[in-house]
Amino acid sequence: MQQKPPAAVIEASHRDRLTSLPFEDTRDFEDADRGFIAALEPCVVRAADGTVVWDNDAYAFLEGDAPTSVHPSLWRQSQLCAKQGLYEVVPGIYQVRGLDISNISFIEGDTGVIVIDPLLSTEVAAAALGLYREHRGDRPVVAVIYTHSHGDHFGGVLGVTSQADVDAGKVAVLAPEGFVEHAVQENVYAGTAMTRRATYMYGMGLARGPQGQVGCGLGQVGSTGEVAMIVPTIDIRRTGEKHTIDGVEIEFQMAPGTEAPAEMHFYFPKFRALCMAENATHNLHNLLTLRGALVRDPHGWAGYLTEAIDTFADRADVVFASHHWPTWGRERIVEFLSLQRDLYAYLHDQTLRQLNQGYTGVEIAEQFQLPPALEKAWHARGYYGSVNHNVKAIYQRYMGWFDGNPGRLWPHPPEALAPRYIEAMGGVDRVVELARKASEEGDYRWAATLLDHVMFTDADHAAARALYADTLEQLAYGAENATWRNFFLSGARELRDGKVGTVGQVTAPTMLAQLSPEQMFDVLAISINGPRAWDLDLAIDVTFLDTGDNYRLTLRNGVLVYRKADADEGSARATVKLADKLRLLALASGDATAPGVEVTGDAEALPALLAALDRPDPNFDIVTP
Repeated sequence: MQQKPPAAVIEASHRDRLTSLPFEDTRDFEDADRGFIAALEPCVVRAADGTVVWDNDAYAFLEGDAPTSVHPSLWRQSQLCAKQGLYEVVPGIYQVRGLDISNISFIEGDTGVIVIDPLLSTEVAAAALGLYREHRGDRPVVAVIYTHSHGDHFGGVLGVTSQADVDAGKVAVLAPEGFVEHAVQENVYAGTAMTRRATYMYGMGLARGPQGQVGCGLGQVGSTGEVAMIVPTIDIRRTGEKHTIDGVEIEFQMAPGTEAPAEMHFYFPKFRALCMAENATHNLHNLLTLRGALVRDPHGWAGYLTEAIDTFADRADVVFASHHWPTWGRERIVEFLSLQRDLYAYLHDQTLRQLNQGYTGVEIAEQFQLPPALEKAWHARGYYGSVNHNVKAIYQRYMGWFDGNPGRLWPHPPEALAPRYIEAMGGVDRVVELARKASEEGDYRWAATLLDHVMFTDADHAAARALYADTLEQLAYGAENATWRNFFLSGARELRDGKVGTVGQVTAPTMLAQLSPEQMFDVLAISINGPRAWDLDLAIDVTFLDTGDNYRLTLRNGVLVYRKADADEGSARATVKLADKLRLLALASGDATAPGVEVTGDAEALPALLAALDRPDPNFDIVTP
């Protein structure tokens, strides 16, 4: 089924934005081009088997004025994000941008180079390092710094170094305290659901083009190559901590609980350069991502930005980050960081003010307005996070999902609610007629609400599916927020063409390997099908032969509980001896016959436990029941 062109109401809205936003301000384009050395030609990166894992050339259409199918502000942002190549930030600091959703930075030391944030996958990190070395010399990597615990800032580490070099002490790996715990926890505990929703959020299954995916606001999209992790050798624990790596002094500022649970900023006195990780980028970030995550703390976020201004601004000539382009000059640095700070503080404080006046999250989000200075600042626009969904996130952080109205305390789920609405409005065909009228009048939000109820009443209604896809498409064309656009377009695609499922890797094996035994047991506990396990009463001892650690697992009342225990406690129905913790992963996947697994005692105990596990579904429905 073919896509439809933008409606007149969308085109009119875009014309209005062209006059109400400061398109005459082109400083971002000047900054994004500053220091350019060379591009990667062609900008296509392949895995060893020939699979394309990165294709920035697919965004070559981002030229000229915005088409009416893309919000002109988002078009501008995507043009900036699609710029790629090696750039000099200042002499001695270089970035490769446009080879992944994130940036990789290179800090030149006395003998080698320090790598900051080695992108999401091995292949693109190796390509970026190759581009750097082609123009700056074959300097050895002496250290890697992870700014925070999201995969696009560490997953490509094997493209710039090896576990062997780290183990041999040739390469140091620095990260904020708690990095490994948070990195694996966020990507594993709810990883399947997050990755499925990320397919929508990043538009990973969409064609690139003016009527498709044009980016995600923070960058273009994530690469799809090998994701890995090397455990840090140095944990940064306090603000003011200093380390000297290869003659380069680094002063750190802790910023936990901001854009990531474990995150830090740092300053290079030698270069008068400040790295702000992902806490000050050229857009409004997410306080709660559409893919799902823990709600972030905008109050703390703003506080750490204030601390960074007070601590570093007088000493900095440039500020750069793990996404987008740098900002030069003390006056502009202070303006940039201050507006970023005010953005998160204003969202926090004004949401709380209205919350305490009795407004709900939805009500606050609908009427929320930023002050003029923030509305006019390109770097405060909601390309990745939006004011609307960030306000709702703040409400959720403080008040939870319930808005206090008892009529909304115990609603029916969609599959039960939708048919009741449809019946009350006169049946499916009548509701589709109402939705068509709303769509023709440009009220796409109401049309989408009506058609959502139709889908959860009769998902096979052809006219409703077609109209719903057209409606979501118009909402996408009108969205300034890239992730909203991608969600709308992904829903439209699945309505027309069937379920795409999850695009990309759910969880990397090397990341799973960093789970502690306790975290692995948590994964098992999360996977227990409670009703299926109600009648089970199991006690199983698990021994890791490589460490000598022993655990007692008990499964009662559908709950798996674990604790450290002595090996000779007795009373267990079975004992499982594992060569190492990786064998536990094999068991969790249902393979009880893998090498390195020895079971004694009741032969039925372990199979009973494994039979109680549910396998995550990476292809669950989103836009249909």
